[in-house]
Amino acid sequence: MRLRVEFTTEPFDLDEAPPHALVAREVIEAAELDAVDVGPFGNTAEGRADTVLTAVDTLLRKALDAGATRVSLQVNVIGEADK
Repeated sequence: MRLRVEFTTEPFDLDEAPPHALVAREVIEAAELDAVDVGPFGNTAEGRADTVLTAVDTLLRKALDAGATRVSLQVNVIGEADK
């Protein structure tokens, strides 16, 4: 099974990326995920279910430890044709 995760961390800072946002991006970029898209208002990544779920667990723990007060995420099951 393949999954797509979309997430944002808060609070936002339009002038400079806050530590929690940097940590979340580092987690996603370090995971063995496909089609990683990191942006200022949202981030998306795809991969095998076990890899995505492990990355989400790490992302939540590290972003909250780094000062995030809210993490919004959506996880969707995608087919191989959606790659």
